[in-house]
Amino acid sequence: MGIDETLSELRQRIRKNLPVGVTISDVEFEGPELVIYTKEPRKLADNGEIVRSIAKDVRKRIVIRPDKSVLYDPADATAAIEKIAPSDAGITDYCFDSDTGEVTIEAEKPGLVIGQHGSMLREITRHIGWTPKVVRTPPIESSTIKNVRHVLRESLDERKQILRELGEKIHRSITSPDNWIRITALGGCREVGRSCFLLSTPETRVLIDCGINVGADDNGGTPYLYIPEVSPITHLDGVVVTHAHLDHCGLVPLLYKYGYQGPVYVTPPTRDLMALLQIDYIDVANKEGRRNPYGSDMVRETLKHTIVLDYGSVTDIAPDMKLTFHNAGHILGSAVAHFHVGDGLHNVVFTGDFKYEKTRLFDSAVNNFPRAETVVMEATYGGSNDFQPHRNVAEANLTEIAKRTLERGGKVLIPAFAVGRSQDVMLVLEEAIRKKKLPEVPIYLDGMIWEATAIHTTHPEYLNSDLRSLIFHKGMNPFLAECFVRVDSHSMREDLLSDLNPAIIIATSGMMNGGPIMEYLKAFAPDEKSTLIFVGYQAEGTLGQRIQKGRKEIPITRRGESEVLKIELEVCTVDGFSGHSDRDQLMKYIKNMRPKPELVLTEHGDERNCLSLASSIYNKYHIKTQVPRNLETVRVE
Repeated sequence: MGIDETLSELRQRIRKNLPVGVTISDVEFEGPELVIYTKEPRKLADNGEIVRSIAKDVRKRIVIRPDKSVLYDPADATAAIEKIAPSDAGITDYCFDSDTGEVTIEAEKPGLVIGQHGSMLREITRHIGWTPKVVRTPPIESSTIKNVRHVLRESLDERKQILRELGEKIHRSITSPDNWIRITALGGCREVGRSCFLLSTPETRVLIDCGINVGADDNGGTPYLYIPEVSPITHLDGVVVTHAHLDHCGLVPLLYKYGYQGPVYVTPPTRDLMALLQIDYIDVANKEGRRNPYGSDMVRETLKHTIVLDYGSVTDIAPDMKLTFHNAGHILGSAVAHFHVGDGLHNVVFTGDFKYEKTRLFDSAVNNFPRAETVVMEATYGGSNDFQPHRNVAEANLTEIAKRTLERGGKVLIPAFAVGRSQDVMLVLEEAIRKKKLPEVPIYLDGMIWEATAIHTTHPEYLNSDLRSLIFHKGMNPFLAECFVRVDSHSMREDLLSDLNPAIIIATSGMMNGGPIMEYLKAFAPDEKSTLIFVGYQAEGTLGQRIQKGRKEIPITRRGESEVLKIELEVCTVDGFSGHSDRDQLMKYIKNMRPKPELVLTEHGDERNCLSLASSIYNKYHIKTQVPRNLETVRVE
């Protein structure tokens, strides 16, 4: 059946579900959604049960939009919204799109504009004709959020065409009589970095992650995108990104450089963090004189093709494939990707990076699915001795080291990754100061940390239940605490370098291979009162690892001159803040998974760890396991 015949049949089925007096003027596919245009949007807004009934009958994600003829003038619509919405909702901006009939409302408290069970939105729809969509005003101004929203607004017409073409591809008829599912390893197997897999059926080819190993040479840093299974890239049906770290998303813009024009499926926070880290990757490469695989124009192109999906939203991404994201507990917006293939044929779970433990930031990773026959899981800490201290122990250690340093008048230097680790440490230190466990000192944030934190404050619904309760019900957002101070200029950093008062400084980069942390190290390395605290993994060959192992003299460059820096400050390591599951958590994740999988593939770990984890899962739980190599294909059905 062609797409026109499919839409014609859907129109007939939809009309049967409509009450008397409600008509539809058009029905069309936009990406994974079926859009229904009507001249009576108010009647549908009054009765949410009608929409649910239609969605259940046609088995599609339904969006109701008003016909252009019933749209109010934007000025009148704005006045009506401000009359209906509570004044303390803090509405800051509007964006009207006449092609879709949508008005995007930016508000400081979006929940008040939405209302209980969407009651306020339905009231707004009844009065203005436009379909309201609410987004959060960033509590901390974020240039990334601002730029992302600008790109999306500027490309409304282009995005609509992209979505219409995608809708036709997703909802096309299945032509192949064969049933098989294959997983091809393109990167990240028996190694950490350049994560990339191809999930393929006779109908569909979907890429899961497309990362880069930033520290590797040109040959070992990129996935095998040139092999026949992936070529031509233009024939891919979609790209699914589990989270925003560069080893999982760093080369997605390169796909567009080589002709890919399809969708990228992510959670809303991943879209924003992905843009932040990709642009930063370009900037760092330019500063270091390295060749860039793509430019900022390809990052914008990626944004135009991005489709955001919330956790738990079951979405058609191909005629024979549905995707559902679930919380992975790794970083903001990180997702376990669940694929339902065929009409009940097989279910594949890609964990991406995950944390099977509740942390300061996130709830524990989800491992409960309707069905899950095959699991592809990380093995970063899959070695038999890879155990981490409990979070409470790690937090107590960090607080104790910081306390003794501050009491003797020193500076606490914490090199940290901008996304995830920094925010985790920020919350621990903020609470310690609030509860008088630490003296009231400023916590300076330097590098990309402030911008990443701003994105966290824009998406509080992706934080754990305790933090959400604190923010939404108690009106206290710890990220907005007065103790946090942004280092936003070179002169401010220079002043801080000569400041003798006790303070805490969290700065990038996490492994001390450049970034502002090096300026602080140069200034305070000779100070025996100060402390350098490592809270993250220090890779082989990095400056951070050399200092961590006890090196007391390191070569540096100061004002263009080479010199030797003596390390006199205290050096400490606090384990337990990793966003990855340790060996015990990895095993429990599979043990407690419901339903029990039939096959587990281990990846995203060195060869020893991948083999060790796979062997233990097989021996203890009697589940078949495999440890694929890059370029190998595994048939799972």
